[in-house]
Amino acid sequence: MPPSWTTEQILALAPDAGSQKSGRELASLRKWGNLGKSEEALWGECQGSGKTPYQTQIELAEPAFRCTCPSRKFPCKHGLGLFLLLDSNPAAFTQAEPPAWVTEWLESRSKRAEQQEKKKEEAAAKPVDPEKQAKTAAKREAAVTAGLNELELWMRDLVRGGLAAAQTQPATFWDTPARRMRDAKAGGMDRLVRLLAPIPHTGPGWQERLLERLSRIHLLTEGYKRLESLPEPTQADIRQTIGFWKKTEEVLAEEGLRDQWLVLGRYVEEPLDSSSLVRAQRTWLWGLGSGRPALIWDFAAPGQVLDRSLTLGALLDAELVYYPGADPLRALVKQRFDTAPAPTGAWGYASVLEGTEAYARALGSNPWLEQFPMPLQAVTPLRDGEGWAVQDREGYVLPLVPRFDRGWHLLAHSGGRPLALFGEWNGDHLLPLSVWAEGRFHTILKVAE
Repeated sequence: MPPSWTTEQILALAPDAGSQKSGRELASLRKWGNLGKSEEALWGECQGSGKTPYQTQIELAEPAFRCTCPSRKFPCKHGLGLFLLLDSNPAAFTQAEPPAWVTEWLESRSKRAEQQEKKKEEAAAKPVDPEKQAKTAAKREAAVTAGLNELELWMRDLVRGGLAAAQTQPATFWDTPARRMRDAKAGGMDRLVRLLAPIPHTGPGWQERLLERLSRIHLLTEGYKRLESLPEPTQADIRQTIGFWKKTEEVLAEEGLRDQWLVLGRYVEEPLDSSSLVRAQRTWLWGLGSGRPALIWDFAAPGQVLDRSLTLGALLDAELVYYPGADPLRALVKQRFDTAPAPTGAWGYASVLEGTEAYARALGSNPWLEQFPMPLQAVTPLRDGEGWAVQDREGYVLPLVPRFDRGWHLLAHSGGRPLALFGEWNGDHLLPLSVWAEGRFHTILKVAE
């Protein structure tokens, strides 16, 4: 296991707070037997309420977990407890050959990976019917165009009737056009419309915020009408914002960028309403050599687990491929090579001004940018009226999101001194996700997952 992993990094793999607590309780030698480790894996047997102990194992590369307990959580409390025990008491694990139950699991994982790779190769080699593809694409384009035309009429009626009326509109006022966008195969527009609904209830200045959001959507619909006249990177941004994403295999076929990627932070976005139960996870990376940020999206329907294999605070040697765009941000991991200790030196933007200038350039390239990664080398948290902010050495200040309630937690890590901080910047407020304090990584925002 990489020596850079901390207790917080391991706990960040937990599916919920209850699992974190139970995992901590199980990180005790008296609860375990037959502990061992190899270059690939870690294992142990934990005595539960039954006669037979639970066999718990971890493949360290991702990491991946398996346990014979009946829990549906992933990883379960036994996996977390075993991992935490290695972190706190590595001498308790003897270097040995894995037992048969561990070897069989590792072999099955390897075989499954080979089968998945074979399926991808077969799918890539499968002949494609160009005529059928063209008809399907044309049908979707027509559906999207019709949906956007209806949305444009809805926005004109909203503005013509006066924005003040938005505060008294029922939920169906926003839900109806959003559902229409989903029916029109424009999933991205569905999300943008649903994001409008809470704005009239966000306090002073909501009219300006609502008008700005409506203006961005209007710019998007106008851009789609004139798509062929725009540069290809801008076309890609418009299509992707609407919901036309390239297939994963097509993206992975492109040339990637290999770098040492620092895993900065993670945020799980819960469904906007009951119409969609899919959770979305943003994981942010920063290339130490290239100085480029990258965003890895992951989605999970009810009953599915989100990918936690990118360990927070770790340094990942990997090749990433970016989706096309004027200022590419979303990416896929094409190949992983190794996980290394996290760096202790400076990374990210040297000042708030440098970070906001980078945001301005990105927004100029892609006006529909919602979150921008803001890694800051040295900022100090401080009170800002009823809320919180961070200030750099030059005196520039960024306000934190109004709902941020962990300001004192952040200040405790700082001790009144500058620290390295990472957060998501939306153009108005910063949402802190993690900090590096005294050479250690700490997550800040506790998101219910």
